[in-house]
Amino acid sequence: MKKILFSFLILFSLIVILPSAYAQEFSFGEKAKQKSVEVNISEDGRLFVTHIIDSSNSQQQLDLMDGTIKNLSVTDENGNKRQITTIGENSILILSSQTDTIVNYELEDVLEFNNDYWTLEFLYLESTKFFMPDRIQSFYVNDQIVNLGDKQGFVCHGCQMILEYSFDEPRIIQNVKWEEQKFDVEIISHVEISNFVFNQPEKSLTFEISEESKFLTIVIPLELLWEPYTVFLDDEIIKVLPISSNGTHVSLLIKPETSGEISIIGTTVVPEFPIIAPLAIGFLIILAMPFVKKFNLH
Repeated sequence: MKKILFSFLILFSLIVILPSAYAQEFSFGEKAKQKSVEVNISEDGRLFVTHIIDSSNSQQQLDLMDGTIKNLSVTDENGNKRQITTIGENSILILSSQTDTIVNYELEDVLEFNNDYWTLEFLYLESTKFFMPDRIQSFYVNDQIVNLGDKQGFVCHGCQMILEYSFDEPRIIQNVKWEEQKFDVEIISHVEISNFVFNQPEKSLTFEISEESKFLTIVIPLELLWEPYTVFLDDEIIKVLPISSNGTHVSLLIKPETSGEISIIGTTVVPEFPIIAPLAIGFLIILAMPFVKKFNLH
């Protein structure tokens, strides 16, 4: 009798536990076929999300983005309200339709403002187009700088990223004078810079920072200090990300993990090796090749 009762209790517990354990994996319809996913970020840190769902003869389950959902609106192409069923906190079931379905909502509690930067840890395994606030032209994705240029937004494919941006990053101009020449080194950062020194014999730029884990973009004239560069934080080599080079200036991105002294070491320095010297040397080598071959033959 005890054995039968024990078996019954086990069976009952499985019936009670299994539905709750596997509820999140259960699908009520086919996965929604998304034509596009867009995220608009406002200056005050709110996200406005739009999904456009392809028409279908079957009901479709759409997983919304993680976060607090507000002002959910589901309509057809003409703005008529569509009927849906809510599944849990962040999924909806869209009934069959001969027209596309447009899903709009506001996403709260996902952007954090800390240490002068807005930060978004984002995971949504659909290609998603982001539109940044109007004043933002440069930002950071997984510690890589992105410049929008004349673009309106950017696309993140199968998107998992850490997005960071800041309004009105200070631009610090450090004037370097060597003999009769003057150069401007630009540093873009919220970090305070002190003791900026150009050392011509050591082919280096050095300065001190008082804060940690903040981005610094350094724009260096090539005529002053030629690439490639090695960057030190005190006595340790740190990662440097070359952003761009326009032939006259190079932009570097670093994110020091501690405060300390930053040293940027180049390969050649003014006036040791003018900017056109590498091209001139290459040209002279090409001109000299026929004479070298002639000498070797005789």
